[in-house]
Amino acid sequence: MNVPADIKYTKEHEWIRMDGNVATVGITDWAQAELGDIVFVELPEDGSEVTYMEAFGTIEAVKAVSEIFSPVSGKVVEINGALEDDPMVINSDPYGDGWMIKVELADMTQIDQLLDAEGYKQLID
Repeated sequence: MNVPADIKYTKEHEWIRMDGNVATVGITDWAQAELGDIVFVELPEDGSEVTYMEAFGTIEAVKAVSEIFSPVSGKVVEINGALEDDPMVINSDPYGDGWMIKVELADMTQIDQLLDAEGYKQLID
């Protein structure tokens, strides 16, 4: 499994990459592999608020439907509209083009509560 060292992870298998006070959020390589072929993603609207470790959307795959949890609280400043037309990009590039939302953080200290790459690897091994 691909577990990049430069990002943080949740125990629910989301990842977060920081750029200043804006976080890009998606699901991990492990999560997409467990779900199988992703056929639909429901994401919040731009400008909506997300809350730390609460569901912000759903992801539907051939095998199951799962909620997606926010690693941080804040305001959604961008959604990945490309996923509407091709949600399977999450399967092929979960840490790149398969990102889901960008969130302007309300509380930067929440990042400290997330797993680093080594902690996430221990969780999925």
